[in-house]
Amino acid sequence: MFDHRRKRHSLVAVLCLLLPILLLVGIWLGGHPSVLPGFLRDSLAPERDSRVIEETLDAIETDYIRKVDRDRLVNESVDGMVKSLGDRFSHYFDPRSYRHFKETTEGAFSGVGINVTGHRRGLRVVEVIPNSPAQRAGLRRGALVVAVGKRALAGRSSQFASGLIRGKPGTRVTLTVLHRGRRRVVPLTRARVTVPSVELAYRRIDGRKVAVVELTSFPERAAELARHVVDRALAAGAKGVILDLRGNGGGLFSEAVRVSSIFIPEGPIVSTSSRSRGRRTYQASGRAIPPRIPLVVVVDGETASAAEIVAGAMKDRKRGSVVGLRTFGKGVFQEVRPLPNGGALDLTVGQYFTPSGRSPGGVGNRRGAGITPDVRARDAVGTPRDEALEAALRTLAGRLSR
Repeated sequence: MFDHRRKRHSLVAVLCLLLPILLLVGIWLGGHPSVLPGFLRDSLAPERDSRVIEETLDAIETDYIRKVDRDRLVNESVDGMVKSLGDRFSHYFDPRSYRHFKETTEGAFSGVGINVTGHRRGLRVVEVIPNSPAQRAGLRRGALVVAVGKRALAGRSSQFASGLIRGKPGTRVTLTVLHRGRRRVVPLTRARVTVPSVELAYRRIDGRKVAVVELTSFPERAAELARHVVDRALAAGAKGVILDLRGNGGGLFSEAVRVSSIFIPEGPIVSTSSRSRGRRTYQASGRAIPPRIPLVVVVDGETASAAEIVAGAMKDRKRGSVVGLRTFGKGVFQEVRPLPNGGALDLTVGQYFTPSGRSPGGVGNRRGAGITPDVRARDAVGTPRDEALEAALRTLAGRLSR
């Protein structure tokens, strides 16, 4: 009993002597990590990096000559990290822009009613939403927005520029627009805008009714709405379908797989490859419309991302002919990761491949090869005719006669 007590007291005494020494050694090593073995140095790196960022923010906030808002410092530092990747498809959303982003994926937002794509001088209008402030003011597809209020948009990211246009319903915004050589200033009042992601029209080929289904984006429920429209058209006697994906800049990956499954009954739709998840293949989910119903897909240079997944699946699986122009060429996909400050990272995490194993490309800032149409057709600007749609109708006529 006595020996056990003496041993226990000795152990406590040794620990009391060692702990201060170990603490001092730990502090010294934290400031001199280069003396550590590689594996130990690597284990300390994340903590060291966090400390560097935190101490820099503290120093600027406390000691810089002018008062600086810490939230702005955080936003701009994270934005700078993402921009340093040299990837135009990866973005940092600050809390305000993330709220707007979530609105667009839900199919509604507050703004003037235009869908846009980035341009070196500003924003190119690819769609004007019906019954929106933009339509009532006479804005047209193809117009170039070069300024919002007094802010020029040249060199600005499309996310920044779009954020200037959006705002609370009832507030005012002024756009400077170039269209067909004419420059004009357009005052607008923002409103709550609901995006009709699916629209249906009918045309006739030699007396036979066909459905023209225009899919403008891939927000939540896009596939459900598209399926409802296609079923309604077939019930109304449509003998074929034209799926118009022109100007469709993409959206949710999962919706692209579901839309493809409306027309492809089984088998692969798309495969993905990423560092963190390896290779995965996504299959058709079943309940497709009968394969005897002919399909033509119309695309152009603004058909991108999720829309390219659909066009690529139809082409590779030989489910339908692709008509139009070479697509945008975005063969990478992003994952949105919410952050503790209410913002989010929209980070490129992998590539996708069509069923034949081809990627539309477009890693980093490079434009990819896209999806090459089976029949090349261009809608000439400034004419009342839609030449690309007419080419699609001729192609569908050939498939109807088989």
